[in-house]
Amino acid sequence: MDGVDDYVPFVDPFVREALARGKRLVYFRFARHAELVPAGIGAEVHSLRPEVGFETFTAQIHKVIEEAGRGTYYVFDCLSDLAADWYSDLMLGNFFMVTCPYLYDLETVTFFALFRDCHSFDAVSAIRGTTQILIDVFRHGDRLFVHPLKVDNRHSPTMYLPHVWDEGEFRPLTESAVLSELLVELTERRVDAVSRTLDMWDRKLLQAREVLEEVELGVRPEGEAAEIFRRLLRMMVTRDERLVALASRWLDLNDLLAIRKRMIGTGLIGGKSVGMLLARAILCKAYPRWGERLETHDSYYIGSDVFYTFLVRNGCWRARRGQRNVATFLDGAEEAQERILSGDFPGFIREQFVAMLEYFGQSPIIVRSSSLLEDSFGNAFTGKYDSVFCPNQGSPQQRLDAFLTAVRTVYASTMSAEALLYRSHRGLIDRDEQMAILVQRVSGAVHGHLFYPQLAGVGLSYNPYVWSDQIDPEAGVVRLVFGLGTRAVDRSDDDYTRMVSLNAPLRRPETGRSAGTAYAQRRVDVLDLSANRFATETIDDVVAVSPDLPVELYAARRSVQFLGAGESRPAPAGWVLTFDRLLTETSFVSDLREMLGILRDAYEYPVDTEFTANFLPGGRCRINLVQCRPLQVKEGGNIVEPPKRIARDALVLASRGPVIGQSSLSLIDRVIYVDPDAYSALPVRERGSVARLIGRINRLPREQGSPNVLLVGPGRWGTSTPSLGVPVSFAEISTVSVICEVVGVGMDVVPDVSLGTHFFNDLVEASMLYMAVNPKQRGDALNRKFLLGAGNRLAELLPDDAEWDGVVRVIDLPDPRDGRLLFLNANSFRQRVVCYL
Repeated sequence: MDGVDDYVPFVDPFVREALARGKRLVYFRFARHAELVPAGIGAEVHSLRPEVGFETFTAQIHKVIEEAGRGTYYVFDCLSDLAADWYSDLMLGNFFMVTCPYLYDLETVTFFALFRDCHSFDAVSAIRGTTQILIDVFRHGDRLFVHPLKVDNRHSPTMYLPHVWDEGEFRPLTESAVLSELLVELTERRVDAVSRTLDMWDRKLLQAREVLEEVELGVRPEGEAAEIFRRLLRMMVTRDERLVALASRWLDLNDLLAIRKRMIGTGLIGGKSVGMLLARAILCKAYPRWGERLETHDSYYIGSDVFYTFLVRNGCWRARRGQRNVATFLDGAEEAQERILSGDFPGFIREQFVAMLEYFGQSPIIVRSSSLLEDSFGNAFTGKYDSVFCPNQGSPQQRLDAFLTAVRTVYASTMSAEALLYRSHRGLIDRDEQMAILVQRVSGAVHGHLFYPQLAGVGLSYNPYVWSDQIDPEAGVVRLVFGLGTRAVDRSDDDYTRMVSLNAPLRRPETGRSAGTAYAQRRVDVLDLSANRFATETIDDVVAVSPDLPVELYAARRSVQFLGAGESRPAPAGWVLTFDRLLTETSFVSDLREMLGILRDAYEYPVDTEFTANFLPGGRCRINLVQCRPLQVKEGGNIVEPPKRIARDALVLASRGPVIGQSSLSLIDRVIYVDPDAYSALPVRERGSVARLIGRINRLPREQGSPNVLLVGPGRWGTSTPSLGVPVSFAEISTVSVICEVVGVGMDVVPDVSLGTHFFNDLVEASMLYMAVNPKQRGDALNRKFLLGAGNRLAELLPDDAEWDGVVRVIDLPDPRDGRLLFLNANSFRQRVVCYL
């Protein structure tokens, strides 16, 4: 139809007939046009706001439909307003595709309307393919016409001819002369076919480009460009108010138009993309010299609307809608993941994927999650969604297949239990969470059959782990690796990384003369181009195929090989990654410190970044800043001096570091203790059962408020290797207040202070205190007599798990035997913790 006035002649008699038959009549009011069903005539009116977003708006509509039940009559405002609010014809089509079949299944009668020539062929095609009846309504002169375009399960010789309203009924036009004259005149009045292929999104961008050109020529006032910038910013970048304010300061209309040139589909580009673009803009616009220091990025963005389109067209919407319910958000998630992993993409999206892959050629790429809530203030989502490396080798079809699999994998990770539990724990289940994707060129170079960057790491503008009094927390800290950055963001149980305080780079957290070599990185993550896969190699094997690598900058010749437990022997020829020359003979440390400081000041908040770096021939270093987000760290805390004297039997544990978290004095309500000796005696295959038990304990209904829980166990919490610790997921310990790793008892594992990894970001974001205790180290203590002798409530709380009471102990305080309380005093600045009765 051409206007709402053409909709009214159909709505009015429909409403009267519904009420006359005693039918339940529901009117959805959401558009800017005049109301179609007046109040007070017996219809239910539900006023909705499309600007809350597709997912929330659609869920509200479906809730009403569900409650109304079968046989209800419905009137919707003109749907074209939805495309205006969502800036997307694609999402308009998706809304219809998930709503119309639901109404059909409930045997309803529903009126929808759409403005003619305002929407793309793709959107109209989706609606045409879904609806049971589609009628074109138009006027010629003062007469009203209808032209049925689709009518399911009905037919007559004149059904698909135009009909004219004549003396109270529609009469078909059958004369060829009348038909041709009418339709030719109408066709001349309508929009040309080229314009009809444009999405509302593209029209907005074309308008923006025209306005910008005319502003630059002085034809239009600058205020018009500023207004369009504000609209486009919320349309394609972010609707988070804090990020909107930041982006408004550092981005301009040219930046937004540049994003569109590298964008597939429509919608928002997501938090990870926003953080990367903002950080680069801040550095280059505030300090132009950073334009020479940064590696140029040529990333692509897959808009969030593509995600919803994929879900809708692969039958995953029902499961997605169910995830907004706190009681049922995990129901159907596994089935939905399977559907996603076997799903297909619309042809017009696949064609854009092909064009992007042709641009990258055979350069390796990484497909990264970039959801709407990801990397925002307050919610980092670190490690909750997948990212997938594509070595990008083989034929064009093989490369496309691998890329499609990678995108499906990222989409499927939105349905993972860990991601959904994270959203639930942080009160985000009912928030509009869409998945955009950032496709980045992998930084680095080809070395033989391998591809890798020389350096990668995580940089924090604030260092929450002050392992020496020479360290300034405000100077920042870097977790540095050689090769791909996966070893910097994932906790590698088989290796170490280099922790660098940016004001004291050679001051290591490890102690001892051999610390630099004993705790050095030994294995390197790379892309194996010949095998077309992600791989891990030893540093010696990597150096052997990299004759042009400036290896002396990162490594020294190995003289001793460490065997563990303090033993060593002369080493065969090879390399050990120390990074000492990099840290002392180049500007790398000062560059990183400056970069983090600039970003921190612009954000007015600590930042967490990911980067790679490569030294080019001639010695020039190029940094590739691939991610920037607010660092969810709470600085300082309340420092309270512990008692000067604590009786030996009253001291439960003590640590002289590492300690990460806020300083505090708190009461501990529950201790969950995994006995190191008993755990180490278990077969490795049974240790996963202990991790699942820890999860069940922490999911028990709380008997009082929000108790402070101290979790104590052997080796590394969250390890993927049960021989090195307890392989819990973060979701299984998310309600814990303090986490303690016991080393030197049961298993000989060095604590890995994995600042910047996904696991430790979870701890920091949840305001957990982390510490390690080594009873063999002077100043550390673990009172196993108390922990093994105190009452164990495991069998009482979980009778079916009573068999594990020799391994896992649940100790509630106050101590029922004598009423003693358990205090924990933490001083992260002095790296001291004492826990005492």
